[in-house]
Amino acid sequence: MAFFTYQAKDSQGKLIKGTLEATNHAAAADSLLKKQYIPMSIVATKKSSNSANFDINDLFEKSVNLEHLIIFSRQMYSLMKAGIPIIRAIIGLAETTTHQRFSDTLKDLAVQLEQGRNLSTAMASHKKVFNRLMVSIVMVGESTGKLEEAFEQLAAYFEREQETRKQIKSAMRYPIFVIIALVAAMFILNIFVIPTFADMFKKFNAELPLMTRILITTSDFMVNYWGAVMGGMAATAFAVRHYIASEVGRLKWDQWKLKIPLVGSIIERSLLSRYSRSFAMTLRSGVPMTTGLTLVSEAVDNAYMAYKVIDMRRGIEKGESLLRVSRNSGLFSQLVLQMVAVGEETGQVDELLQESAEFYEREVDFDLKSLTAKIEPILISIVAGMVLVLALGIFTPMWDMMSAIKG
Repeated sequence: MAFFTYQAKDSQGKLIKGTLEATNHAAAADSLLKKQYIPMSIVATKKSSNSANFDINDLFEKSVNLEHLIIFSRQMYSLMKAGIPIIRAIIGLAETTTHQRFSDTLKDLAVQLEQGRNLSTAMASHKKVFNRLMVSIVMVGESTGKLEEAFEQLAAYFEREQETRKQIKSAMRYPIFVIIALVAAMFILNIFVIPTFADMFKKFNAELPLMTRILITTSDFMVNYWGAVMGGMAATAFAVRHYIASEVGRLKWDQWKLKIPLVGSIIERSLLSRYSRSFAMTLRSGVPMTTGLTLVSEAVDNAYMAYKVIDMRRGIEKGESLLRVSRNSGLFSQLVLQMVAVGEETGQVDELLQESAEFYEREVDFDLKSLTAKIEPILISIVAGMVLVLALGIFTPMWDMMSAIKG
């Protein structure tokens, strides 16, 4: 919500000044009128930085995730289908949820509904909990009298999104664990193991092979400058995160992700699936195509694809067809283009986009299941390379020394 400073007169004509929180100027005026104040001026302002407006719990409170939105959408669908009044349903859900932040959000929704606002407007005031796609679908459901169906569609969409995210995390868990183990092993070898062998080699005053000298030099650098190494790594990570957080950096990073070997094609098809499913849902709900594309650009969670989708919206606003702007974007495979072409001819774009989404989801499922098998040879090669370096750098001079001693 936004914050507003106001000047108003009470029932006795006394001037009152203060600050209140509301969705917009109209909502702020409504809040003052309910207190029997006559608004004189209402000015938007930023939230005060003093301790009265700062809640330390915000730093530690868990964010509302997809699981909470799925449960909320499913329960709202069931309660509204059963004929439960919407305010009563939301208050009941606020009392049963164990997530404090979400409970407070639902209670605020109920308060705003009691003040005469509609559900979509109330949800829009909590941008960190309800995204624009969800708010727009609820808004269309309210305007068409099919709010329960809107919540059913949202629940199905969120469930599929959650399942895809879990599959990606599961597929990446093994390679990430192996990479972390390799990095840890390199640090242990350079700081603890190699120095021991280096001291032993110095006692023999023998000429060491090139690989051994490289390992010892690297180890000495790590031992003597480990603080600088850790600081450099931290600074690099901070700089990369700062760059990715910028508008240009995010655009470049999201574009580069689609070209990563093995993983890039999976990410691309996952995004195409998300685009097709969310666009189909908005069209099925009755959202205008241009508005739907704007919402989809936020739902795909990829700055590069979002930029292209916004370009598509501009093309449609100029009078071009969906097929043409889709082809010009260069984002979509021939499958999606064929589905869009047939959908425009038959007037069933939403249904054919839904089929495209299901096709890509099946492909992503298959690729994720085989991803570990594809990555394993690469990881084994890296481990073999490390063993080879150690063998050449440490064991080779030891064998030479043993041969010299025996000779």
